[in-house]
Amino acid sequence: MGRQLLREVGTLLSPDTLLKWHRWLIARKYDGSAKRKRGPKPLKADMIRDLVVRMAEENPSWGYGRIHGELKGLGFDVHWQTVRRVMREHGFLDDPDRPEKTRWRDFLRSHWESIAACDFFTLEAWTMTGLTRFLVFFVMDLATRRVELVGIDRCPNEKWMLQQGRNLTDPEDGFLKDKRILIHDRDPPFTEQFRATLKAAGLRALKLPKRSPDLNAYAESYVRGAKRECLDKMILFGEAHVRYVVERHAAHYNNERPHQGLGNRRINEPEEPPPEDGPVLCRERLGGLLKSYYREAA
Repeated sequence: MGRQLLREVGTLLSPDTLLKWHRWLIARKYDGSAKRKRGPKPLKADMIRDLVVRMAEENPSWGYGRIHGELKGLGFDVHWQTVRRVMREHGFLDDPDRPEKTRWRDFLRSHWESIAACDFFTLEAWTMTGLTRFLVFFVMDLATRRVELVGIDRCPNEKWMLQQGRNLTDPEDGFLKDKRILIHDRDPPFTEQFRATLKAAGLRALKLPKRSPDLNAYAESYVRGAKRECLDKMILFGEAHVRYVVERHAAHYNNERPHQGLGNRRINEPEEPPPEDGPVLCRERLGGLLKSYYREAA
């Protein structure tokens, strides 16, 4: 239920209080700080990178093997290939077979029309067994920004993922039938079998580097927008409710919402231009959480 519906119910609690408690229960469910072992901090990786660059600058004759040895002597558990990669990225190693390094951003931009991106996002809903996590799998056409909701599941296994892969690459009406590359992160559901299913249909599954959400920025932006516009303002009850809400938001995103990255156009623009006169009406979804305006012909 949305904030407006909660307000209309007229309970003893305010909608903001109820939503606050709901978010607190979700956070508490997944708070494992008391049992969690401390892993290496991201700052450590930055420190290692800075040390590699510093040693290479101060010692032009040193190779990656020598610098790797120095780091080991300082107590850093780092692989020699990591040292070599950092040195190559900063221009300390010559690569005669590849004099110019292709950056991820340049690669994506040059293949823009043929690339789609996919990702998962999670939603918590109340079920008969308590607070339950659902994973929403979606795909985005990067050139048009159009989003396709692929499926929703509590725990997507390989069998489920393979079926989604076949649906997406169906030669008749698959969302990816005209695409050549699908980028994805390193989440466990993206198995080798899933990637092989896409490859068999002529689609290359491209795994992004670790800790690089900016390379899947449009998919990340879609998730943030969905949560900001409606999902974080609702309490969901069961899988059917989750499906209803995400489908309504996707329809709003694809058909009604203007996008600044597209020059404030809509993704699925009407073929006919809007009438020049007539009353301006408001279209509402999800109890008014999602609104858009249109002109009705006089």
